[in-house]
Amino acid sequence: MVLSPSVRPWLLPSIVLLATLVTWGAVRYPHLPDRIPKHIGVHGVDAWAARSVGSAFVLVFVYVGVTVLVTACAELTLRLTPRNEMPHGHAARVAGVPFQTLNRPGSRASARRSARALLVLNACVGVSFLVGCAVLWRSTPDPDVPGWMFAALVVPLVAGTALTVVVAVNDRKN
Repeated sequence: MVLSPSVRPWLLPSIVLLATLVTWGAVRYPHLPDRIPKHIGVHGVDAWAARSVGSAFVLVFVYVGVTVLVTACAELTLRLTPRNEMPHGHAARVAGVPFQTLNRPGSRASARRSARALLVLNACVGVSFLVGCAVLWRSTPDPDVPGWMFAALVVPLVAGTALTVVVAVNDRKN
């Protein structure tokens, strides 16, 4: 079983995004030009690659890997014994904090919030990759990329990261 039932629905947006990327890519692949963008720099596309499954679906493959990794981290977060359930003993200390309590969620509720934040971050990565695929899967080999595309790539990543940091900081305060 993947994730506890209270967190499992939070994985759904990532699964939908992944299915969307795979379907969209499969539909677009036969219509792609022989040369597709490999790297997008500040001034637009600055590197090209020959069309292949690997070059066309690189963002999809990376997103699959990121989703597996982030889901595993969320699951491990839920399986950790929270700080408020740790036995109080004479543990080794690191900077005045008992060693076994470092980087543990404060409570079960905190672990659920952290796992959910990780899964939201993963969905934000998927949205960013969706925008990247919009550039990658264009029908013409055009080096120009609209300026708003950079913001559309970065804003979801910043939002997801900010949410995850806020959840982590709030956990440390409690």
